[in-house]
Amino acid sequence: MFLCVLILMDVKKVNINEINVGILAYIGDAVYEVNVRNYLVNNAKLKVNLMDKESIKYVSAKNQAIILDDLIYKDIFTQDELYTIKRARNYRPNSKPHSTKIKEYKKATALEALFGMLYLKKDYKRIEQLMKEITGD
Repeated sequence: MFLCVLILMDVKKVNINEINVGILAYIGDAVYEVNVRNYLVNNAKLKVNLMDKESIKYVSAKNQAIILDDLIYKDIFTQDELYTIKRARNYRPNSKPHSTKIKEYKKATALEALFGMLYLKKDYKRIEQLMKEITGD
């Protein structure tokens, strides 16, 4: 199981598509990271320092961009999910990435925003489905 409940925002009062993409990505980054760590703890019989190195396969901006491209290629997203992904890819952050290309950074932001959107909608089942797709489980 991939679910880890963090914080709850009352999205009943707000249209999810009106929430700033930066906020979605900020929340989604935490949701995604916790799910990756949960996967590694439960499935990899590695020492902690090796788990940290293994997590880079999932959480680095470059690899998140690759993951997003792969999921788009597999055509598994709903229209709402694609809308959030496109909004996030077009988002103009206040800071520029230091160690990655802007295109990769925007795709990573889109993946994180997607997880943020799903988390705020409390669609934990979909988060779990996407994590299974990402990890190959």
